[in-house]
Amino acid sequence: MQNLIEIGISFIIALQRTGDWLIPPMRFFSYFGTQEFFLLVLPFIYWSVDSALGLRIGFILMTSEQINYVGKLLFAGPRPYWVSSHVRGLWPETSFGIPSGHAQHAVAVWGIIAAYFKKTWIWVVAILLMFFIGFSRLYLGAHFPHDVVVGWLLGWLVLWAFMRFWDSVQTRVVTKTLKEKILVAFIVSLIFLAVGFGAATFRSGYQVPEDWVTNALLPANGETPAPVDANSPFTSAGVIFGMAVGAAWIESLGGYSAAGPTQKRAIRYVVGLIGVAILYAGLGAIFPRGDGFIFYLLRYIRYALVGWWVSGGGPWVFMRFNLAERAG
Repeated sequence: MQNLIEIGISFIIALQRTGDWLIPPMRFFSYFGTQEFFLLVLPFIYWSVDSALGLRIGFILMTSEQINYVGKLLFAGPRPYWVSSHVRGLWPETSFGIPSGHAQHAVAVWGIIAAYFKKTWIWVVAILLMFFIGFSRLYLGAHFPHDVVVGWLLGWLVLWAFMRFWDSVQTRVVTKTLKEKILVAFIVSLIFLAVGFGAATFRSGYQVPEDWVTNALLPANGETPAPVDANSPFTSAGVIFGMAVGAAWIESLGGYSAAGPTQKRAIRYVVGLIGVAILYAGLGAIFPRGDGFIFYLLRYIRYALVGWWVSGGGPWVFMRFNLAERAG
């Protein structure tokens, strides 16, 4: 592993020496692999393009996020700029490095979009995005080459699993009652919590090396590493549960169609984002943050409500005010 780190540092230093003119385009591509970007795209696709695709994106993103979180805690690998003062941290991060979440999520999300539409040109665009998002992480000093490669491989594994099992699982779930669907969603979210919290407990006594902290806090970087955060699993588990419950509930009311005039699709997105902002930022300001049962529970509730709003609450409001129609 030390050899990979040393080779990676030399490669990244050489990349960064090509000039600062690459910083804007690399940050641009890197943004396309962030959770924030996907969480803006997901509601747009679900509310205004294709609800079936939006649901797939939501589930694959949260699944990929959970796997990435566990992977980072198991490997406990550093960021390049933590290890070497000669590497600039042009995209500061506080979590462990391997596997690259940007690279993994890019393959999973852009891959599921390309697989859904089954068009060659969309696959070409998706693969180019996967590559440049991963490459941008190297230039920005956020990841070693092996971080990105492992992220890509895990992303393809998650994508393959969704493409292989989504239809069969969906066929089984559709036959269940609303209460049964809610129970299944809750069990899945509990599995997410058990695995994620177990990984966090495994690394709970981890001490970040002093030289990593020193390098990370250089003026060019500026954020203290905090790689073990037990709150993260409650985010993924909450969103998964909320999205599943919202989708099941809206389906019990006749389903939701994202079709309609462009004007109504645009209004849906704006109104929907206002709802997300109220739940995400509003509850974020009200609910206390920290470590402990009550803090984790409130975080789970907050993100479950956000997930429910995206898949169920928002569509119900849209149909109620004649901004959308029921499916079929």
